[in-house]
Amino acid sequence: MTNEELLLERLAAIEKRLEGVARVEKQLEAIAGPWETITDLGKELSILMPPATRRLTEELAEVEIGFQAEDLFTLLKRFLPALKYLTWSLEQLENLIDWWSDMEPVLKVAVPKMIDQLDVLEQHRVFAMFGRIFSVEMLNFMERLSEVALAARLEEAKPVGPVSMLWQLRSPECRQGLGILVEMTRALSKMQPQAAAAT
Repeated sequence: MTNEELLLERLAAIEKRLEGVARVEKQLEAIAGPWETITDLGKELSILMPPATRRLTEELAEVEIGFQAEDLFTLLKRFLPALKYLTWSLEQLENLIDWWSDMEPVLKVAVPKMIDQLDVLEQHRVFAMFGRIFSVEMLNFMERLSEVALAARLEEAKPVGPVSMLWQLRSPECRQGLGILVEMTRALSKMQPQAAAAT
């Protein structure tokens, strides 16, 4: 092998090594970029940490003034017995979701049919007829009520005690009016909720 060939071979080996060094430099640059970012973040955090720590200490000191450990235990004592109600509520919510899952397909079929039926009733003017009947009944009731108010002689009204009330009940009109009042009172009691009526 001649000297020129040896020289060319050595130059090729040196170029390969230089290429390897260049690859290593590129890899180091790729690693150094995030490392520099982390280093910068660490510097910024080191600058921000003392004020943040001081502020947190001040806030905790303010909380400590209005907070005692006994308050936490009191809260826990009140919360733990209420867990059964929370569990019951979650169970009811699950039941409601199950019910809705069962009812949704039925409602998807039933609601359009019900709308169609209501539309048929509207086309036959059933609702308009009911509205007219109700308005006529209400007009009659209001007219009779106004007649009662006009017939009452309020200027002649006098205080009535138990004895004079018995005296006034001799009149058939008073007895009839008292009967109407009792009947209206009985009807008003039916407006009471069922639970209250049972007690």
